[in-house]
Amino acid sequence: MRSYAIGDIHGYLDQLTTAHRLIEADRARTGDTDAPIVHVGDLCDRGPDTRGVIDHLMAGQARGENWVVLKGNHDRMFASFMHSPPRRDPLRDDLFWLDAPLGGRRTLASYGVDADRDVMDIHAEARAKIPEAHLEFVRSAPASYRRGEAFFCHAGIRPGVPLDAQSEDDLVWIRGEFLTSTADHGPLIVHGHTVTDAATHYGNRLNIDSGAGYGQPISAVVLEGRDAFLLTEQGRKPLAPL
Repeated sequence: MRSYAIGDIHGYLDQLTTAHRLIEADRARTGDTDAPIVHVGDLCDRGPDTRGVIDHLMAGQARGENWVVLKGNHDRMFASFMHSPPRRDPLRDDLFWLDAPLGGRRTLASYGVDADRDVMDIHAEARAKIPEAHLEFVRSAPASYRRGEAFFCHAGIRPGVPLDAQSEDDLVWIRGEFLTSTADHGPLIVHGHTVTDAATHYGNRLNIDSGAGYGQPISAVVLEGRDAFLLTEQGRKPLAPL
């Protein structure tokens, strides 16, 4: 059973379209036009064109592309800020979406919002300029998707908890307990959220966040059962478990 997956996007529309092009080239080689493309979240922040990324994904789904778009922690922080009044993420109230490291101000800039002033003035302009359809797209995105021998999510899972009982908090935020676990989770867990130099297969999980939020290329992979391949301009590159 074949599936495609794309790592964290972070507002880089040009890299997203490159990832889609690599997938279409692989489809042409295999003749498979039905396998879904799963985007593992973090559509927004840090990059220059969050608005374009969301427009692109919405348009693809509207024309019938088999695209699954999952929710990441940055997407959830975006939605929380856009609540009236603005909120912090319920799991990480120590973080504020407009803090410089998070990149929320670049998301707002892509919608033409002046983000260098009082927070409530920023919020009011954002509510006026950001399409409600974009907010609903982000809010309603699922936190996980399972297909065959792969389970897709943004951050990971809590080891020992059944996959159908995972909390959204863990699916979009978890790191430590998941990243250090060597347990067999059943299906291969395909995730992003924690930056690696390149897509890496750990046997029980596959991390495909190769650092788009920090200027590195977005990873596009194809999975066939538990076998994974990075898609490149030269074709498939096997991702062997470490």
